[in-house]
Amino acid sequence: MRGAPRPLCLLLLGSAALAALLLHLWAPKGPPSVDLRRPPPQRLLPPPLPPPARSYPHVPFRLKEEVMELLPRNGCSCEGGAAGLALPLQRQLFGTGPPVDFASAFPPGERLHAQRLRQREFQSYRLRVQSPADRLLIVPANSPLEYPAQGVEVRPLQTVLVPGLSLQAAGRKSYEVNLTATLGTLAVAGVVEGVALRGEGQPRLSLAAARLDHLNRQLQFVTYTNTLFHPDTADIVQFSTPGHVAAFTIRIRHPPPPRLYGHPPGSGDSDGDTDGDTDGDGERAYNVTALVTIATKTFLRYEKLRGLIASVRRFYPDVTIVVADDSQRPEPLHGPHLEHYLMPFGKVTTKYVLWVDDDFIFTPRTRLEKLVDVLERTSLDLVGGAVREITGFTTTYRQRLSVRGGGPGGDCLRTQPGFHHRLAGFPACVVTDGVVNFFLARTDKVRQVGFDPRLRRVAHLEFFIDGLGVLHVGSCEDVVVDHASKLALPWRRPEGERQYARYRYPPPRDDSLRTKQRLFFFKNRFKCMAGN
Repeated sequence: MRGAPRPLCLLLLGSAALAALLLHLWAPKGPPSVDLRRPPPQRLLPPPLPPPARSYPHVPFRLKEEVMELLPRNGCSCEGGAAGLALPLQRQLFGTGPPVDFASAFPPGERLHAQRLRQREFQSYRLRVQSPADRLLIVPANSPLEYPAQGVEVRPLQTVLVPGLSLQAAGRKSYEVNLTATLGTLAVAGVVEGVALRGEGQPRLSLAAARLDHLNRQLQFVTYTNTLFHPDTADIVQFSTPGHVAAFTIRIRHPPPPRLYGHPPGSGDSDGDTDGDTDGDGERAYNVTALVTIATKTFLRYEKLRGLIASVRRFYPDVTIVVADDSQRPEPLHGPHLEHYLMPFGKVTTKYVLWVDDDFIFTPRTRLEKLVDVLERTSLDLVGGAVREITGFTTTYRQRLSVRGGGPGGDCLRTQPGFHHRLAGFPACVVTDGVVNFFLARTDKVRQVGFDPRLRRVAHLEFFIDGLGVLHVGSCEDVVVDHASKLALPWRRPEGERQYARYRYPPPRDDSLRTKQRLFFFKNRFKCMAGN
């Protein structure tokens, strides 16, 4: 058989090359790559706007110390939290005690090291959570009114200075502006001569002056105090002058306490140093054992699972592997740094989850339908009930939590018994921040907060602290569960109860209390705590 003519072969080769070129040119292109690497802190947000030239240094004023004390500062203290005299048995009777300094949980030689590790993790945390939407923006006076468009934030029931307010309307005989809030009150931190004020400490504040510079100087001292509790909402404040009306928002929320990872010195897990040096290829070397837990789900395929575990151990012999197993007939798994958890076969998920202690007893008063009704008809995420002791005393353990922002030393946590306000439509219910260990919650919100495994067996208050700014909490006293009797002679208690008591009520010098304080200091970046 004769071969194909040479011109035909060249034609075929040229056609194939042209087809390949056309396919390359016409093939759909993927999206361009996006650089999601964390920038250095100075590049995270756009540079701040320059301050207004209108500072009015020639206008005299007098500061109001009682208002200035309410404003956030670059530091906080837990001292002076308990009002009244120090009484004998005060902690036992009223649930309050002296403030706790969390840094004291570290020996002096470890304290400075823990502070350095915490500061490094905190800077990394801020780079992850900061957003351009948090930046303060001032709307220029396209109308005569100038005000903040975004970036004004206040913690629930606390006070903040409102920046960027001014009136730019020269040439009038007199000048007047009004501010109206709905979830708080307005006041001034300083008094300017020649400015008439009406409504200080009320939701509506009016300011009037014959001179524009005096009025604008006074506006620089306007404060907002939140008075209606909500863990995450906003107040729309109206700002007006004759002929013009504007509105701006003040965000009201608990900034969720940081959850900093890594183990502070003395925690027994690691020295906390998770970063390494740069390796020979120029890549960053990390302590993977301290940073990573490998989790896998298995169902019946134990041969493949054991192959996975063996391959991990070749490269990471000390990394923890957690196996979730919902096989109907699970096989045992053993090995170092291996945790095997058995899950219910055919598990069902629901909209709500009820949390109860294992020594509670349901009675006809334990009407879960009432708690479901509250969650279905309100914005609450979690609602607690009441627990009746064998003595007949009923407790709801309602706790109010607040955080004062601090400087490099950390923030200040304060706890107080009580609630913020009644829940409209439910006479037996209130809004608070922490409840007893009998509560119904939205499953997705509980997952969002989670339970810190490092706290082991005692982590009641800690769960609600981690939930600040995430959970909207209520408490209803008309849904009651009974507490099993604790009255038993010591020699008649089962061995399991005696062991539980040793874990649940450790002696004051037990290391578990020190571990909790170290976590408050490092993980949540708290300096101290005052209250009950």
